[in-house]
Amino acid sequence: MFIEEGFKGLHDWGRYFLGTIIIFFAWQFVGAVPLMGALVYKMIDTGDFPSDITAMAEMLGSNLFLLLMLFSFAVGLLAVALTAKMLHRQSMTSLTTIRSRIDWKRIGFAFVLWAIVSTLFILLDIYLSPEDYEFNFNAIPFLILLVIAVLFIPLQTSFEEYYMRAYLMQGIGILSGKKWIPLLITSLIFGLLHIFNPEVDKLGYGIMVFYMGTGLFLGIMTLMDDGIELALGFHAANNLTAAILVTADWTAFQTNSLYRDVSEPGLGWDVFLPVLVIYPILLIIFAKRYGWNNWKERLLGDVKPLVKDDSLLEKEIDDR
Repeated sequence: MFIEEGFKGLHDWGRYFLGTIIIFFAWQFVGAVPLMGALVYKMIDTGDFPSDITAMAEMLGSNLFLLLMLFSFAVGLLAVALTAKMLHRQSMTSLTTIRSRIDWKRIGFAFVLWAIVSTLFILLDIYLSPEDYEFNFNAIPFLILLVIAVLFIPLQTSFEEYYMRAYLMQGIGILSGKKWIPLLITSLIFGLLHIFNPEVDKLGYGIMVFYMGTGLFLGIMTLMDDGIELALGFHAANNLTAAILVTADWTAFQTNSLYRDVSEPGLGWDVFLPVLVIYPILLIIFAKRYGWNNWKERLLGDVKPLVKDDSLLEKEIDDR
């Protein structure tokens, strides 16, 4: 089972505590140095002080701002890989899946499926409410956005999956001995990490239902499929389509997308429909395709520990 893969590395609570701090620091502070440096340079040059994401994007230009913002996630992903290897002596494969190798077909299937579905929903909304959108296409900025998005957004979403659904899921599961505890805690953390997004300020805390519901959906996929491959594909498709197709002045992604949403923001069907309807349908599709069964045990069962403690395991790893 996926959580038990964490037992293949060094897994005492102190290592997970230290590793969590290292990864968070690398992501939020080391990775943010280029963005902060660019903002400080612009502030000195112009005398302006940006107060929110929209102002930052306007000051630096949306493509440069997006690149520097996504760079911090790339640093975070590197920190996860190094922490797993050096602190836990764990391979990236066992942090990803119980399978002998990472299943790229699973990643591709989830990516293509959700890219098609989310694109259709966006285009349908544009068709039904054309007054809410402005065609925003500008060839050169859009092509630059396309390159940045294709190269860096998968790194951003992969970091979130490896940090939430892999590192923390395995760590909290090993320490608690229960599968439902890391499932709920990582879903809560995933939601809270979005609490400072401008969407929350515009739409209110009701949007947290979407963020936490998405975290729960991704966590269920991970535990049922014994790996994060499906979550990696889904998350990358979700953020890529959002960045390329539609932007708005009040969203976290300020991009040179094809369309700009000019409607008055508000909680609507697009917030609750995915959590209550679309995600359950997707779980059924994945369950049929990959033969998921024994849902109760996989989601609510006990984590079955290995007998070895870290000192014995470390010696065994050194002897390999």
